[in-house]
Amino acid sequence: MRPALKPGLLPVWRNRDTVQIGIDPRRAVALTGMRGAGALLRLLDGSRDRVQVLAAASDLGMDAGAADRVLSLLAAAGALDDCPASGYGALPAGARARLAPELATASLARGDADGGARTLARRQAARVRVHGASRAGLWIAGMLPAAGVGLVISTGPAAPRPGAGGSAGPAAPPPDPGSPSNPGPPGRGRRTPRAPAEPPAAAIQRPRSPRSQPRRRPDLVILADSHRRELPAALVRHLVPHLAAAAVEAIGVVGPLVLPGRSACLRCLDLARAERDPAWPLILAQLSAQASADPPACDTVLATMVAAEAVAQALAFIDQGGWAAAVTNGTLELVLPGWQWRRRTWQPHPQCGCRAPGLIPGSASG
Repeated sequence: MRPALKPGLLPVWRNRDTVQIGIDPRRAVALTGMRGAGALLRLLDGSRDRVQVLAAASDLGMDAGAADRVLSLLAAAGALDDCPASGYGALPAGARARLAPELATASLARGDADGGARTLARRQAARVRVHGASRAGLWIAGMLPAAGVGLVISTGPAAPRPGAGGSAGPAAPPPDPGSPSNPGPPGRGRRTPRAPAEPPAAAIQRPRSPRSQPRRRPDLVILADSHRRELPAALVRHLVPHLAAAAVEAIGVVGPLVLPGRSACLRCLDLARAERDPAWPLILAQLSAQASADPPACDTVLATMVAAEAVAQALAFIDQGGWAAAVTNGTLELVLPGWQWRRRTWQPHPQCGCRAPGLIPGSASG
């Protein structure tokens, strides 16, 4: 064990005998009987294993037995991480420093006891494709690499940068050789080595020629502001998980997360809506054939909020091994000028074939 105080928690003293790790009572833990342990706390930075920490504490004049008891108390209270020496792989020091807030958050929010190393490894190994160049889509493509996702590809028609003047109405991207709608060599795009200085536009990665691409499907596709259904249908057929995100008419919607063969797809939502509104299929056909309103009713705040929520759900999917409960069989919806996201539940529609046995790898018919 290479003990380190959990990152993101500030140690403060309540009195001479009691140390508190963290400020907010929802995260903080307090330990009493810690008089004289200040020097030991400064040793807990993950650079030493337990034996080395105890030896260093002894060199500072602290009783080794007392130091060992303090370490046990801190560990039992959940205030320590075990930072493996090789837990961050070949990540350069600069990139690790840039991602330190992501690691600290993973350690606290997700209960990781390894300083966020496993979460970072999952994100670095993930490949996410963002379709659409709406304002929200541009922010999504910028925020994902900033959160540690190793490969982010953005496809779709070019659009002006948010805040640079003009409007970026949602439009569906054309099929390309790396997308399931045009079965060919998957894996278009290039690795994003570091977070962009300006997340919205700087992170857009345009596909290179198919010959130079690694043959790998995306782990997740994010559909940003598109009413077309050809691509989602192809993603379902090819068993590619995808997440919808839209910000139009001063309304933000994130979800559903479509896990092909296991959860409601976008066609399920269309069928359910058509039951309530018989004109919906005709409206959807018109939306599929034309761009959205220009300018779109999606201001900077709404675009940012939708992008942040979409990225949060995408990271939940990556961090939790392919699952994000909030948007599985559901959408998160925000209607301005309101401030509160509300969840709406959608179930797989009985008339949709998305849960057919053939869609589930290894499943038997019947």
